[in-house]
Amino acid sequence: IMKLIINGQEENIAAETVTITELLALKSVDRPDMVSVEVNGRFAQRPEFASTSLKPGDAVEFLYFMGGGSI
Repeated sequence: IMKLIINGQEENIAAETVTITELLALKSVDRPDMVSVEVNGRFAQRPEFASTSLKPGDAVEFLYFMGGGSI
């Protein structure tokens, strides 16, 4: 079990190691291709999601960018 801070909430992940891609799947993130991920205050590059392993205590933010609207 590994503790991560996900979107400001401490959570236990039932894995000893997890990549960003695996975490997106574990959290059932809808449309993961439309989500930016920040780890410890730094944006992760999408091509590196599958190879970026998270460590206990890492702070992960899922950021959803919305478009639209008019004045």
